[in-house]
Amino acid sequence: MKAIRTAIPDVLVIEPAVFGDARGFFFESWNQRAFDAAAGREVRFVQDNHSASARHVLRGLHYQLKQPQGKLVRVVAGEVYDVAVDLRRSSPMFGRWVGERLSAANRRMMWVPEGFAHGFVVLSESAEFLYKTTDYYAPEHERTLLWNDPALGIDWGLGGATPALKPKDAAGTPLAQAETYP
Repeated sequence: MKAIRTAIPDVLVIEPAVFGDARGFFFESWNQRAFDAAAGREVRFVQDNHSASARHVLRGLHYQLKQPQGKLVRVVAGEVYDVAVDLRRSSPMFGRWVGERLSAANRRMMWVPEGFAHGFVVLSESAEFLYKTTDYYAPEHERTLLWNDPALGIDWGLGGATPALKPKDAAGTPLAQAETYP
């Protein structure tokens, strides 16, 4: 496994070692020791999630104010543009974001630690998205950051297309009014 630091050093892109031949491929999609070494700390995951979405579905930007979730995300079918926004007021990167194309073809994963809002948009015809979380889903603590907040300036790679959004995502809170982490 190779860990690549992004412009926000706490967010990592993980590239697994893939072994392939004419029969197909093999790679370790999870290894606790290797991941802890890459993350620089022990990480305990408690929940796995799997979502399927059509082209231009945008999910996010979600975070839990209490019971914050770190997420290890990957795509097993299709392609997405995955985004993490730093919501830690004590961070020099507060309010900044990083994005990465994740696909079944590139097999990259992204580690989004606690303290970040997270979202993705589907770039392919459809996509299946898997992620591990460090805490359980707690809807009473979930918040949504406005996906198109001009203060963030996220380029979702939609090329002018309008994303398909759930009402709660369309009505997200701008960064200036958002509840954040210390």
